[in-house]
Amino acid sequence: MPSEKVPLDRVRILDAALLHIDESGLTGLTMRRLGQRLGVEAMSLYRYVPGKEELLDGVVETLLGEMQRDDHVLRAPDAGWQDFLQRLAHGVRRVALAHPKAFPLVASRPPEAPWLRPPLRSLEWVEDFLAGLCSEGFSDEAAVAAYRAFTSFLLGHLLLEVAAHGADVGPLDVLDDGESDDAAAQRQPTVWRLRHDLAQDHAAGEFEESLESLLERLALTRVELSDQPRLT
Repeated sequence: MPSEKVPLDRVRILDAALLHIDESGLTGLTMRRLGQRLGVEAMSLYRYVPGKEELLDGVVETLLGEMQRDDHVLRAPDAGWQDFLQRLAHGVRRVALAHPKAFPLVASRPPEAPWLRPPLRSLEWVEDFLAGLCSEGFSDEAAVAAYRAFTSFLLGHLLLEVAAHGADVGPLDVLDDGESDDAAAQRQPTVWRLRHDLAQDHAAGEFEESLESLLERLALTRVELSDQPRLT
């Protein structure tokens, strides 16, 4: 007796798209190939996902959903704002390292609002972030400054880290001039001499050090901006 087919739905389609990206990158992701992976005709996918743009937006939603289900990430501070931000930062990093080839989509897809910054692309997450800091004594100005600094730190660090794991973070990554990496590096004597040191992976330690430094700066910003009189 043949096994019963798993019903098709949007969640199953997005999970399959994310799996394809994890395995093969964004290259070659088409509705036809996605249909083949799911064992259905490509046309049947359009009932749930109108096109590839909506598919990629849905993959970003799936990534954010993983962060929302992370038990270590808090929706509001309960042990101080530093603990709140450390948990959030590590939650975003866990998603990035679990899906390095998909994570750059978080930076490239249109946000829910034009003033949202990756990787916190959800209005709900930004609300939690700002409200959480304000509840911990941040002024409105200090909370916004913290949001800008925190997102810049996370995005810059994690895009570099996922690139080291094979992610395509820009068009320059696919250019090939036919010259080997060694041949180009040998013409730069200091780079060539230090190549083994440069190749070492200290990403986890660097992330921790940068995060601690950021939290120290935000503590100063919290005091400085909170002490300033607000213009009316």
